[in-house]
Formats: sequence, structure tokens, C-alpha cells
Amino acid sequence: METFESLVRAEFAPKNTFLNTASSGLLPARTVAALHEAVRIRADGRPLDSLFADVEASRAAFARLAGVPVGRVAAGASVAAHTGLIAASLPAGAEVLTAEDDFTSVVNPFHTRGDLKVRAVPLERLAESVRPGTALVAVSAAQSADGRIADLPALREAARTHGARTYVDWSQAAGWLPLAADTADYSVAICFKWLLGPHGAAFLVVPEDLGGLTPLLAGWVAGEKPWDSCYGPVTELAHSARRFDVSPALFSYAGLRHSLALVEELGVDAVHAHDLALADRFRAGLATLDRAPLPAPGSAIVSVPGLGHRQPELSRAGIEVSDRAGNLRASFHLYNTAADVDRLLDVLAG
Repeated sequence: METFESLVRAEFAPKNTFLNTASSGLLPARTVAALHEAVRIRADGRPLDSLFADVEASRAAFARLAGVPVGRVAAGASVAAHTGLIAASLPAGAEVLTAEDDFTSVVNPFHTRGDLKVRAVPLERLAESVRPGTALVAVSAAQSADGRIADLPALREAARTHGARTYVDWSQAAGWLPLAADTADYSVAICFKWLLGPHGAAFLVVPEDLGGLTPLLAGWVAGEKPWDSCYGPVTELAHSARRFDVSPALFSYAGLRHSLALVEELGVDAVHAHDLALADRFRAGLATLDRAPLPAPGSAIVSVPGLGHRQPELSRAGIEVSDRAGNLRASFHLYNTAADVDRLLDVLAG
């Protein structure tokens, strides 16, 4: 019988101490094999039907992880593109509330509209800052820079009180933090970080009524019958969130299907417990070095002020972390071990 540990070790064999999932996750062996097969399909000239099937299998797997019907999930390529779709749906002059210094892809499309009122407040004050006239609140479930987790239940309640919609980016959370898409009107996530997929795939969850969005990027794949929608205007858009799809990067989804299957096999709750145990071990070790991380309780991302400059040195030592705004950012995921944490602490102590 396979255990969490045996399943993980069968899929991952990193050549270094990789503590940088917040930038990009490692690919499981099954995903690498699927990518090779997808390339062979193209090289051999075989039909691409199986690759299009991978898109739908990935969509269904993400829907299960998000706890929503598959008909509410649109497939795309990036958070920024999905944010642009949300931004385009707002009337001129609408107020968008954001968290200060949130990730650019979550906030910038609202700024580039030029005719929206975008207001930024500290993350901790987000819920209390929703007010009459706020049309949308946009925030990351976990902050990229330091791992702080948004209080989504409080935000949802405040938004309901004032008639605002909410847009939550799960890119730094989905895969280690249980993804509760129904805590927001719109939820989005790229899949190359904690969900362990290739670059080039992202999902958007919309409400049952499709959230008043216009499918601005609609091509043939957005048709109710895609293969009957290849020429001229699409006469019948998909009746589901698939109307917001963009033409898929087939190789990405060919691999992603297998990455999401692994996450489902392991279980997000088990991954959550594993990742937090390692993050807490690192926090405890920092205290022995007279260092304090930025406050982010309950997060798998740990950022340490003043140590970002050591990232090149750590990389030369075979330890991969990030330098974010002068902070050393370490992120712990299912393939990491206590030995990885201790090795990082040993080098920092040297």
C-alpha cells in the first residue's frame, strides 16, 4: 500500500534543495512522461484528440479541487488574462478595492482600464474597507511576497453586506491550502506552482449565472460545438464557463492532467499538514539564528527580511529560494523534507 512518502518519492527526485515552489513547482515523473508522449504525438503526426481530452480532464480535476461543478470552470493561460476579463465587465467609474502590493496580475488590468477607481489598503484591513459603492474586491488568497493569508470569510461577508463582488487569486494557495472557490464570486489560479503543472494553463471559476462577463477573447473553442465554430462568427457560445476559454496550450494540459491527478491522490489536507510542518520548522529554526520572518501564520511561504541578498549564494550551494523585495522567500511543498529545512538553516547560520 502506497503512503504519502512513497508516492511522493516515486514522483520526485530533485537534484538540489528546491524550496522555491512559490516561483514554480517541480514536475512529477508522470507529468514529464505525459509531456514526452504529447511531443511524440505531434512529431508522429497522430490525431490530437487525446490532447484535447486532456484539457477537459484537467478542467474536471480542477473543478473537483475547487469544489464546484465543471460547468463553472473556464480554461485559459494566465491570471492576467482572466483579470482582464473581469476588469472589462465593470462599468466606467466603478470602485475596485485591492490589497496593497498584491501580485501585479491580480491588480494591474484594473489600473490599465483607466476609467476605474482602484483603491488599495493593507491586507489586514481589506474586509473592513469594503464600503457602499465598492463594485469588486480583488485579492490573492495567499500573498506572493510573504505568504500572508487573506481572511476570505470576513471578506465575503463584508462584500455581501455592501453588494460587492469578490475576485480571489488562488495561485499561491491552490495545492496546499484547500481551495474554496465558493468563498468568492470569481476564483482564478495558474497551475505551474503548487499544482505542479507546466506553464501555460490557468483556470477561472465563475458563478452559475456566468457573472455578467462578456467573452471578449472568444474563439472557436468558446462555441457550444467548437468544431462547428471554426469559420465566421460563433453562432452559439458555450452554455457553460467554457465560453470564456481561449485556445489551449495542448502540451501544458497534457502534463497538467497528471499533475492534478497526483494532487488528488495525495489529498490537499495531507499536503497542507506536510507543508505547514516544514514551514513551522523553518520558523522555529530562524529563532535560533535571532531572525524573525514576516508574520504569515498558517502559511507554507516564509519570508525573512534582510536576507534576500543571500539568494545567489544559496543557489551556488544548491539551495533554491527567492529574493523578493530584499526578503528571502522560502516555500515548502510536498517533495520537501525536514532535511531540506535543516540544510537551509545550516547555510544561513554559516
